[in-house]
Amino acid sequence: MPPDNASPMQIVQVVLADRSYPIYIGKGLLTQAELLLRHLPRPRAAIITDSVVAPLYLGPLARALATAGVDMTKIIIPAGEDHKDWQTLNMVFDALLSAHCERKTTLIALGGGVVGDLAGFAAATYLRGVPLVQIPTTLLAQVDSSVGGKTAINHPLGKNMIGAFYQPQAVIADTATLDTLPPREIPAGLAEIIKYGLIRDQALFEWLEQNMDALVARDPHALAHAIQRSCANKAAVVVADEREESGERALLNLGHTFGHAIEAGLGYGQWLHGEAVAAGMVIAARVSQELGLLGATDVDRIVALLKRARLPVVAPDLGSDRYLQLMGLDKKVEAGKIRFVLLRGIGAAFLTADVAPAAVTAALDASVGHA
Repeated sequence: MPPDNASPMQIVQVVLADRSYPIYIGKGLLTQAELLLRHLPRPRAAIITDSVVAPLYLGPLARALATAGVDMTKIIIPAGEDHKDWQTLNMVFDALLSAHCERKTTLIALGGGVVGDLAGFAAATYLRGVPLVQIPTTLLAQVDSSVGGKTAINHPLGKNMIGAFYQPQAVIADTATLDTLPPREIPAGLAEIIKYGLIRDQALFEWLEQNMDALVARDPHALAHAIQRSCANKAAVVVADEREESGERALLNLGHTFGHAIEAGLGYGQWLHGEAVAAGMVIAARVSQELGLLGATDVDRIVALLKRARLPVVAPDLGSDRYLQLMGLDKKVEAGKIRFVLLRGIGAAFLTADVAPAAVTAALDASVGHA
């Protein structure tokens, strides 16, 4: 039975033929073993988590699974973006091999985006692919990185440059885990929610303008609605363009080309991913303004909402040349040209490589060191 503190569960379906899967959203889902058992082909699992999440949630999850008769291997990796690398991935492989984990051993990613990305890549490549269940414990992971099957590790020359598309069997987003997040993590997740409003859901953006204070205060009903709406947006885009072939899925990277440059330029872990994306969205909005696509009023609305979400709207001064160099390593580069996600209005994003360098430089100049 669900625990007493459980709230009604919402389900968003990602419809991908034989790779379809549910996203479960609700409070108290982490210890509902029967939910997980639906997606385990055998009662054998390896839980991959990190040194921050393990003391909070590994015990309750492991106890629930043990009670249900699941044999488990527990793998704890170092926390932080700077550990999303080959060395940590190899540590996971060592543990899986040492425990004799087989092809029907399900990998359970318990943690934020770093754990989800790395465990997902491990699942895609271990024994050429084993089942994966995502249990995201940060707001950012619940609304974005755990959904859609993108898995990766970082390379010193670029973020998420080595990875695979690999869909999970299910995503279980227990909103109770948001109660223990450090203060910076809620705004970092709100950045990705704002992104959905900007790229394709004007009504969501307007709802965020009305409800941002409740979200910052961690109101559970507001958060549950924002998570469900974000997952529905992400699912629709993934279904339309699973492997980023038509260009529609690339729209999810609004702010990310600049944001990834910030993360790589400062050193992974200095800024949270959502913080870098927020500053990147401001730059993208100003590039759109430079090209005459987005009015000053809309730019001001975007900046104001990000500020209310306690997110940075000023980019670090890496220098325009360094930004352009790092952006040249972006995964959206095609035929040597950087493709930008820009805005024709709030809720109307598009992808283009036809951007004059002067517009990018002007936007960077306007976004560095100015609120």
